[in-house]
Amino acid sequence: MRLRPASAAGLVGLSALLALTGCAGGSADAAAPAETGDPNAPITFATTPLGDDPSAQNPIQGFADLIEAETGREVEIVDVPDYTAVLEALRNHHVDIGFMSGFPSALAVNTGEIDPLVAWTGNDDPVSTCLVLQDSPLQKLEDITPDTVVAFADPASSSGYFMPVKMLHDAGLEKDVDYTGLFAGDHMMGFQALKQGQADVSCTSTIFPTMAGTDMFPFAEGETRSIGESESMPVSVTVLADQDIAADKRELLAEVLPKIFVEENGDKLGAMLEAIQGGEPVVEPGKELFQPFVDIAAIADVDISDLG
Repeated sequence: MRLRPASAAGLVGLSALLALTGCAGGSADAAAPAETGDPNAPITFATTPLGDDPSAQNPIQGFADLIEAETGREVEIVDVPDYTAVLEALRNHHVDIGFMSGFPSALAVNTGEIDPLVAWTGNDDPVSTCLVLQDSPLQKLEDITPDTVVAFADPASSSGYFMPVKMLHDAGLEKDVDYTGLFAGDHMMGFQALKQGQADVSCTSTIFPTMAGTDMFPFAEGETRSIGESESMPVSVTVLADQDIAADKRELLAEVLPKIFVEENGDKLGAMLEAIQGGEPVVEPGKELFQPFVDIAAIADVDISDLG
């Protein structure tokens, strides 16, 4: 397994992706995969950083090791700064696959230029939680005021933006009207904003508070508390693929990915397996699977309705 940095070429901001989403219209049928390629060609995988503790088990490395063992191919990990860069790396054919939560997956599918390879259904558990420090005067979502700073992870994050915005909307709170929104950059930076007093609330995945005291969640047990949890999502995670991926790679990955994300590999996959929430894999899902995200995205002023 090798790690290589992402090329700056082709990695653009969220605004460009959303502009593409608005005008691409989405093709009715996925593009045919490229012809079978070099059987020894590595599998390239784009990912965002997942913590800096060198002593911690890196789930990305565990994922790469499992893919290598199942396929016999080397895996190259391309480290990119955020979710949007993962999508752009796929759209511009810099990588083969990316691991993405529900909303950015829907955005990607909507462009008609990125394919969902395997998706995992969600469960009935809350996806997101909005955290405050233990001594915060905020006891519930309804205590939030226009002066309250709410930190979100990333504007393309399911658990760190879309679902919390829906949760706050259901409580009668609209972003930048009833509270002040802050994009921290990612989940970790959202935690730091809360820790350093730059934000009053940090909205994130329900997974992270279960990792109290680790590099993935820099608070001790009991140092934070939740003032609200979101509803569940129909799709937890999707492995997205470059439409130009070689046919043999595509078939191989579609076969092995459901075998890799199982409880027996929990120690290696860590947060990646937990993100799947025990859902069932759907190989080569259709666009209709992502339709339930449309109404929720609209609340965040993002139009992903053109899925057909």
